[in-house]
Amino acid sequence: MADIRRVGVCGAGLMGNGIAQTCASAGFDVTLFEIADAPLKKGMSTIQKSLDKFVEKQKMSPAERDATIQRIRATTDLKELKDCDVVIEAIVENMPAKIELFKSLDGLLAGHAIICSNTSSLCVIEMAAATKRADRVAGLHFFNPVPIMKLVEVVKTIATSEQTVETLFAFARRLGKDPVLAKDTPGFIVNRLLVPYLLYAIRVFEDGLASREDIDKGMKLGCGYPMGPLELLDFVGLDTTYYIAQIMFDEFKDPMMAPPTLLKRMVLAGHYGRKSGKGFYDYGT
Repeated sequence: MADIRRVGVCGAGLMGNGIAQTCASAGFDVTLFEIADAPLKKGMSTIQKSLDKFVEKQKMSPAERDATIQRIRATTDLKELKDCDVVIEAIVENMPAKIELFKSLDGLLAGHAIICSNTSSLCVIEMAAATKRADRVAGLHFFNPVPIMKLVEVVKTIATSEQTVETLFAFARRLGKDPVLAKDTPGFIVNRLLVPYLLYAIRVFEDGLASREDIDKGMKLGCGYPMGPLELLDFVGLDTTYYIAQIMFDEFKDPMMAPPTLLKRMVLAGHYGRKSGKGFYDYGT
């Protein structure tokens, strides 16, 4: 089983900076890549603020925080990832962009290196097919917020080797995560179950069965969920949910996975949830 020491992360956005922080906190040397200085600086700032909160809550010492930051090297030069043992892609959910990146990484990295995608919806084998190391390509799907959430889905394609799976399971555990194995189908495990539930909650609201508050209260108090479905949709992002639902419906043709009309209208209006200031609830802007 390959020994992972150096980790590369492509993309310094919400998921990417969280993955970089988590890897650095676990003691790995991390190279965080972005295509431009502005998003790279924003990502590093987010990591700093996140670590500061851990210190404030006494979950980390100031010395540990400083050491974690020092283990992250930020760069806009992809060649800086050449010595990494594993690279985790967390860029935009766009297949052509991911394929282009995977091709570049394949030509750059050493033969033993593993390339992973943090995609929540796209086909991993399609990315792997763009490389000459399909046996060393897999999905490694983290959950938001990455430094807090314990689950990681290790996504095995029809070409991923057992050694790669074993290496990624061991790596995830070294990050303090609890990995599960999933097949390379849209939604994997969690979103395959979660998205139809969220979409049906929209339909219930759309049909006027209950108010948004009572729908959320019902699931929180009746089922013990920490968040109601409409609250969760606002947190995840209505645009993100709409995008995943479209991919899942295209794959499975299951009416439960078809985006409801209301969801489409809200996305068209720019009501994405918390990140836009308005979704099913109003968060102010």
